[in-house]
Amino acid sequence: MGAYDFITTGEGENVETAFFSAREDAAWEFGHGGYTGTIAEKRNFVLITESPMSQDAAETCAQNLLETDDERIRDKWGPAGAIPVDDGTWLFVGYASS
Repeated sequence: MGAYDFITTGEGENVETAFFSAREDAAWEFGHGGYTGTIAEKRNFVLITESPMSQDAAETCAQNLLETDDERIRDKWGPAGAIPVDDGTWLFVGYASS
């Protein structure tokens, strides 16, 4: 089995709620059978930064994490990265089993 990278958003009153909301949305959209290559395969997350940033800056940060194979998110079985966006949403990034 391989892995796909993903960048997705989540909404909620805190990062935990946003993470589980993003996972649930992905599971409904891509299936519940596992190996979707989406955040649905993730069980936890790691906070990349505590400082909220613009959507564009968050997307650039996420792309950079993927391009540099950042150790915090590189494991397809490990955590997703969580980046706070200044509009109150969260951007999640990582690799997931496919």
